[in-house]
Amino acid sequence: MTKVSVVIATRDRPDMLREAIDSVLNQSFGGDIEVVVVYDRSVPDDSLVFDSNIRSVRVISNSRSPGLAGARNSGIHAGTGEFVAFCDDDDYWQPGKLAAQMRRLDADPELAFVTCGISVRYAGQSHERPLNRETVTFTELLRDRHTELHPSTFLMRRSALLHGFGLVDENVPGGFGEDYEFLLRASRSHAISHVREPLTVVRWGGQSYFFRRWATMSEGLSWVLAKYPEFESSPAGSARLRGQIAFAHAAGKNRKVAFRWAASAMRRNPFEPRTPLALAVATGLLSADLVMTQLHRRGRGI
Repeated sequence: MTKVSVVIATRDRPDMLREAIDSVLNQSFGGDIEVVVVYDRSVPDDSLVFDSNIRSVRVISNSRSPGLAGARNSGIHAGTGEFVAFCDDDDYWQPGKLAAQMRRLDADPELAFVTCGISVRYAGQSHERPLNRETVTFTELLRDRHTELHPSTFLMRRSALLHGFGLVDENVPGGFGEDYEFLLRASRSHAISHVREPLTVVRWGGQSYFFRRWATMSEGLSWVLAKYPEFESSPAGSARLRGQIAFAHAAGKNRKVAFRWAASAMRRNPFEPRTPLALAVATGLLSADLVMTQLHRRGRGI
């Protein structure tokens, strides 16, 4: 019987964690589902352990580098399924999520990675984000991050993680952007398949570990930009990242650095929309919190 190991990295969010676990255990998928809950810098809750015929929950501690990337990699190594999925502890799945993605993998033995659309929940409102395409290539990901390809939608073959594109990179500063780097690396070898339906619910808000962490954002995105020189072949993609970095520096009150990043974004794409937002925040015309609140209310991010 097909077995999927679902890795849920967690830290101090017990109520949301239980909701995430329940959504995984209640999948319509008829195969075996093993949930591996990885506690990062927190004490494991053994009361979550569960084992039935084709559903189980295990709890372990992060044995690798502290943070989300290390926790996910700990879960990958601890899992025993031939397929691996991620679900963040503040997100949850719709009942048909896993079955829809497994149909893609069953239909194409060469396929290693499947995502799906998301529904963003913020301040009591829901915004569906169904990416209108069946595949996403490396070139497309250079141009656009495609937020719909959220880590909580990832389903992969274990063989690809261990012997193909590799594990989550634990060297990303602060862990910000590790999911984007992971997508870029995986898509280099084979396009990522995408199920359009919004089958994962992603909650944005103050519970996020990256909420308003501007220095972490600028360091992580700068690292990704430096690691992939291919961004210079995609002016729009390079400008997008540079505009995000400029905004993070502006929000962190690093005005001169923000201006430099904004200028480099404009040189590559004068129509990059994040650049004027970064300049408005750097000059005090807008507050970063106001910008982010308005974007989140529309189910968008910077």
